[in-house]
Amino acid sequence: MYKTPSEAKDMVSQLKGRLSGIKKVEIGVSPPFVDLAGVAEVLRDTRIYLAAQDVHWEKEGAFTGEISAGMLLEIGCRFCIIGHSERRSYFNETDEMVNKKMNALLDAGLIPIVCIGETLPEREQDITEKVIDRQLSGSLANLTSSEAEKIVIAYEPVWAIGTGKTATPAQAQEVHGFIRKRLQNMFGKETAEKMRIQYGGSVKPENISELMKQIDIDGALVGGASLKTDSFAAIVLAADHIQEE
Repeated sequence: MYKTPSEAKDMVSQLKGRLSGIKKVEIGVSPPFVDLAGVAEVLRDTRIYLAAQDVHWEKEGAFTGEISAGMLLEIGCRFCIIGHSERRSYFNETDEMVNKKMNALLDAGLIPIVCIGETLPEREQDITEKVIDRQLSGSLANLTSSEAEKIVIAYEPVWAIGTGKTATPAQAQEVHGFIRKRLQNMFGKETAEKMRIQYGGSVKPENISELMKQIDIDGALVGGASLKTDSFAAIVLAADHIQEE
């Protein structure tokens, strides 16, 4: 819940200039709903995609305050984040709800970014894999392999969001590797290799290069560092450089 419409437009205008030469990675920005129309206008004819922060699973109806996938598509979105840890913790979102949102996005032709991750108590209890397995099974239930190829998974250890703590590259890779194997079991090796798994959790310019060098980390879901043009641009530029190596 950052950036007024004018602030969001100013920031993406700056990003558009800073990132005009990026070719190796996909870039997306995900402002609040009220910013989407203005940002979409600024991003027209650029390589920066627009993403929403959430969606409702119904096409329309008496759901005051909610936004449908069709609305997001028409305004210019390509991606939508669902199941973010803050939605799960503050608004009691369940894997079943995430699954319904995912299907609504796929039906509308949008790409879901499905967030999963364990809390600090769950990590301390050594049940990270159990939690990840449950979230994947529930959130991606009844998905075909062809549909799964379109999904982006974002692993965000809740204990590393907004805390300044970051999973080490080795810790992140360990969980990403587990996710990849679990996806292989669910959808087959070929499909699992095509699916993108992002890391989210205090991603910064200082750690993005080492994170992106891990074999199963395909990108980043950037939080606090995305609020400033300099830090977000630095992250994108570093990721693009890694792809060139």
